[in-house]
Amino acid sequence: MCGAGAGWEGWDVGTNRERAVRALTFWLRPVFALRVVNRFQRLVGFDRSMALASSALSAVVPLSILSGILLKHIGYPDTAQRIIDRYHLTGGGAQAVSYVFSPSSDTGAGASIFGGVFLLVSVLSFSRAVQRLFEQAWELPPLSVRNTLNGLLWAIALIIYLALGSWVFAVLGGGPLGVLAAGVQAPLTGLFLLWSGRILSAKRTTWRGLAPFAAVAAIAEAAYSVATTVYLPHLFSTSADRYGAIGAVFAMLSALFGMMLVLVAAAATGREVGDELERIARGERPADDEVRQEWHKVIAEAKLRWEAARGQWARRRRRAGSPGE
Repeated sequence: MCGAGAGWEGWDVGTNRERAVRALTFWLRPVFALRVVNRFQRLVGFDRSMALASSALSAVVPLSILSGILLKHIGYPDTAQRIIDRYHLTGGGAQAVSYVFSPSSDTGAGASIFGGVFLLVSVLSFSRAVQRLFEQAWELPPLSVRNTLNGLLWAIALIIYLALGSWVFAVLGGGPLGVLAAGVQAPLTGLFLLWSGRILSAKRTTWRGLAPFAAVAAIAEAAYSVATTVYLPHLFSTSADRYGAIGAVFAMLSALFGMMLVLVAAAATGREVGDELERIARGERPADDEVRQEWHKVIAEAKLRWEAARGQWARRRRRAGSPGE
């Protein structure tokens, strides 16, 4: 009986491994990867990421300062201190962050009114930028300012999401690389992005169609959050040493660009995954032989190029060594 049980256990492990390999070769097959790349290019991915990052910078920085003032009144660290604590900033990087994100205490009423109007415009501009991403990724007619009410609702949800994210990292971010905090925040990110696609598209997309994007984006953003704990402190320090306080803004823009690049890539991937799942539901899944043939073709072509490169390198070494013989 024990031997039979061990045999069944080994069969289960082998079967699960085979299924995992088949799933990876299916979703990473060249034809599907090319469709994702083409979708990303149609979205003008790099330009759109920079536009989203710039719009997010003009909206998130004022929101962060405002939330920092409110949090400071109820006994929590302000935005500057939270950024310094999260990324363990020291020296010039910490000073630059404090200068940029710590508000002045002598602002007048006129400046406050102007700041409030600027904040509203910035947040609505950012919401429309994210709205255009969903519209173009899912090929929807643009609504522009006609979707302003939904944009306001999304902005309120964004503030709540940022506050919850800050609280998660304040409580759980002390571990190595913030992996635990990023893992806890990933489901929250997925739910927020799922709802964002629904509300910013004015319910013209389905929950089912948005689910692959939300899942891919949540996992990718969690991985990016862990990566930022490694490179962002160095980026803040070097930018502050080179450019002064404005270096903190450059570093923040770079971090936001990476975040938005991940978001745009996730939108392209999620849309193609959703389309592929719909084709599978209709019975249009490619046969396993077809997937294997795609991989054999790619591997054979890679081997030919490798052999050609080795041959060229060997000929160059022979020509370089011939004069000395």
